[in-house]
Amino acid sequence: MPRRPAPDVDVETVAAGAEELRAAGRAAMGVTGETGQVPPLRKILRSRGVGWYPLIALSLLVIADQFQSYGFTVLAPEISATLGISKGAIAAALAVKTLAIALAPLPMAALVQRRARRAVLSVATGVAWSVFAIGTGFVISAAGLLAVLSADGLSSGSISGLHTPLLVDIYPPEARVRVLSYYTSAGSAASVAAPLLVALVAGVLGFTWRGVFAVAGLVSLACALGAFRLRDPGFGRWDTQKLRDMARRHEDETLSVAPPSSDLAEAEVSLGFFEIVRRLLLIPTVRRLMIANAVFGVLLIPFQTFLIFFLQERWGLGPGGRGVFLAFTAGVSVVALLIFGRPGERAFRRDPGRIMRLGGYLQALAVVLICLAALSPWFWGMVALFALAFAALAILTPALAVGVLSVIPAEMRPHASALSYIFLGGVGGLLGAFFLNGIDNHFGIVGTIISLIIPGVIGSLVLASTGGLIVADIDRMIGEVIEDTEIQEITRSGGHLPMLACRGIDFSYGQVQVLFDVDLTVDDGEMVALLGTNGAGKSTLLRVISGIGLPTSGSVRYRGAEITYIDAERRVRLGITQIPGGRAVFGPMSVVNNMRSFAYTLGADRRAVDRRIDASFAAFPRLAQRRNQAASTLSGGEQQMLALSKALILKPRLLLIDELSLGLAPIVVGQLLDMVRQINAEGTAVVLVEQSVNIALELVDHAYFMEKGEMRFDGPASGLLARDDLLRAVFLEGTAKGSGR
Repeated sequence: MPRRPAPDVDVETVAAGAEELRAAGRAAMGVTGETGQVPPLRKILRSRGVGWYPLIALSLLVIADQFQSYGFTVLAPEISATLGISKGAIAAALAVKTLAIALAPLPMAALVQRRARRAVLSVATGVAWSVFAIGTGFVISAAGLLAVLSADGLSSGSISGLHTPLLVDIYPPEARVRVLSYYTSAGSAASVAAPLLVALVAGVLGFTWRGVFAVAGLVSLACALGAFRLRDPGFGRWDTQKLRDMARRHEDETLSVAPPSSDLAEAEVSLGFFEIVRRLLLIPTVRRLMIANAVFGVLLIPFQTFLIFFLQERWGLGPGGRGVFLAFTAGVSVVALLIFGRPGERAFRRDPGRIMRLGGYLQALAVVLICLAALSPWFWGMVALFALAFAALAILTPALAVGVLSVIPAEMRPHASALSYIFLGGVGGLLGAFFLNGIDNHFGIVGTIISLIIPGVIGSLVLASTGGLIVADIDRMIGEVIEDTEIQEITRSGGHLPMLACRGIDFSYGQVQVLFDVDLTVDDGEMVALLGTNGAGKSTLLRVISGIGLPTSGSVRYRGAEITYIDAERRVRLGITQIPGGRAVFGPMSVVNNMRSFAYTLGADRRAVDRRIDASFAAFPRLAQRRNQAASTLSGGEQQMLALSKALILKPRLLLIDELSLGLAPIVVGQLLDMVRQINAEGTAVVLVEQSVNIALELVDHAYFMEKGEMRFDGPASGLLARDDLLRAVFLEGTAKGSGR
């Protein structure tokens, strides 16, 4: 039996090194714990060699983007009359544009996933929506209008998907809250600038609606061209990359430089688009902030429509009065954001949880002010209360953004921004529209506005609760980045790591946790047994290793690379194959077609597939005799033979076998064990899950024992036989006695 080789570097030692660097990592993320005064922004930017241009350029782009949307909303009656299309057609075109805006951030994030080109895309899309704005003035049909609005909505996706992550990478951590606050204030300023531009062009200069769009598009184009000097500094310039540099310096003290030893290319183990999205939604802080974004979307999007009707029905305000009202409240929001920047920076630097709790309190305050405004008998009291409520809500935008983007690596920030916008505009906007419309039908416009207190308070509680999670998630992200970098440096320097290393695995089915801080390592060509009682978590651990289940915490590393969140089908291509117990074949398919399905990762090389199928039939002659039978008609032993042929066909580096002997006669089990030995002798590492100690220990000399989701034993098989307490747990005292040990 093969002896377990001692690795040159223990993964636990690497984890301990990551812990040592965590404090420095927090400082790199801008969390220093200091309580003193925050330096002026200009002083920070000067010391870091960063200018104001990127912030100004992106702020102008976000302002310019509002011109077309606002112009279409205000001039909809004139457009309808000129083109001879109904209000319903106008509303439908606007709905399509809204859908395009909601979906657009996802492809934007996908476009920058492998390469940092956010600046180029931001400028290019700015030029695009400017052209589409000009084109709006030239449409002559409903179809043309729909096409222009859809294209404009899709090109606007760069704002919600790229601008904020780009700003976070351009500006250092100690300036981010202020930078994001000022950038958000530009969005509020757009609510003032857009009405003024439309009023000037249409009201003062007397242009038609076509002329308004032409002028708005030209102004927008000028803003886009003014951003041409934007440059993307790369992902994580100030934080994630700095963490990696710290880890490399730490390893350079003990490791000599040597050629790379890892045989996995980066493209093989880098996460795909939807793998990243799934990974983000497993982070507790991100999950809660997405819920908070959905509630925030209710307060920002459908509420604005009902507010317009409230101003008309309750106070008799016409289009001009409503425009002035919105411009005034937007101006108050701009002031609030400019004021918030510095204290927000101080709160984040001391404790990121404080800014999350502050956001929760502000949201609760905002919904209370909205309710009071709806009930106010005084006009100016109503205006003041709404202005204060909108100011509180405006502050939530940078607070939510800095919370989401601080707990994830820089490469994933565009995806997080896209998700935030989808929850904000898609989930929050749509659900809010249904919710408020139903309330309006029963209780009127005032009752509708007052009802916002229900989702508002729920959202504020969810947002405030992230205060207790965000620091732990920042630490987790720091630890993952540092540990991953150190392991990369170890493999580059020729250091030896286990082929498979599971560390600190927690796993839950819904609210029920079944794995608790589980560690397991397997080396190249090694065969280990994973033993334990029914329900101990053995099969669940195999699911985590093979990618069928994703852990709530912990990591899975394979051949030096982290694969924790890689899809199961990609792990098969990497060389990981699992044979599940009792359900490893496709019953309605023939034996030979089962084998062909096992070989799908071999691609179109039919000759190679046929050779391996023939080798499987040679190894299991009984299967050759039944090659055209349905797998469901085979005996239990024959089905396990067919399942084991999967390893003969795929020739994996790591084979996971779950309950090979389940319900089989001893003679059949012996044949299967012989084949497992042969597979292992050819270089495949094997993890064998068994309840039968005597069967498992016939094969291995290293064993793990699990009980109630925890790893109770890790060591030589002889050491396990000496543990009567563990053997009694599975009622196998006879096995220990029979072994003579």
